[in-house]
Amino acid sequence: MKKGFRIKDNEAFQHVFKHGKSFANRQLVIYYIAKSDQDHFRIGLSVGKKIGNAVTRNRIKRYLRQAFHELEGKIKYSHDIVIIARQPTKKMNYHDVKKSLIHLLSRERLVKK
Repeated sequence: MKKGFRIKDNEAFQHVFKHGKSFANRQLVIYYIAKSDQDHFRIGLSVGKKIGNAVTRNRIKRYLRQAFHELEGKIKYSHDIVIIARQPTKKMNYHDVKKSLIHLLSRERLVKK
């Protein structure tokens, strides 16, 4: 995923948390906010230390980035999206993570038909 598509600074994360909408399933929590001044979506990933060691956390983030890379053309633009991984994601493989992500994004209509 290109660096321009990532949310890195704490201020942007906090803005999405405070002013955005949220929804969740057992594996993931998603916060999002519409940003009309940008021409592409941006994502921020958060995997806490309770999930596992660094190897496990980085694997989950890699899975999520790859899923977004594959869904890049289908996701509605001009949104900031923050994803927080929950405990069950540490036992999931890539296909399960992607399926869970698609389920949440389509439920909230962030994916184009």
